[in-house]
Amino acid sequence: MAFSVYILASTRNGTLYIGQTDNLARRIYEHRNELVQGFTQQYNVKTLVHVEVYDRLEEARERERRLKDWKRNWKLELIEQHNPDWRDLSEDI
Repeated sequence: MAFSVYILASTRNGTLYIGQTDNLARRIYEHRNELVQGFTQQYNVKTLVHVEVYDRLEEARERERRLKDWKRNWKLELIEQHNPDWRDLSEDI
């Protein structure tokens, strides 16, 4: 089983959300269809702009925690490095 750490954005350089899941396709569907109450629904954060995959749940949880502690500009640089066009990566799932 694979565990994904992901970043959603409202727009390019907009509001960011970091999460982790064991089923990325299902989780993105939940965010997009506003089945997840809270932050992503409130701020319309639905575009998948970054994904990292881990074999172990502990690794994914630790990476999620670390990313959430990062400064905003570090997160933007991470996205720009791997997805400079801010393409919606959910099309690849």
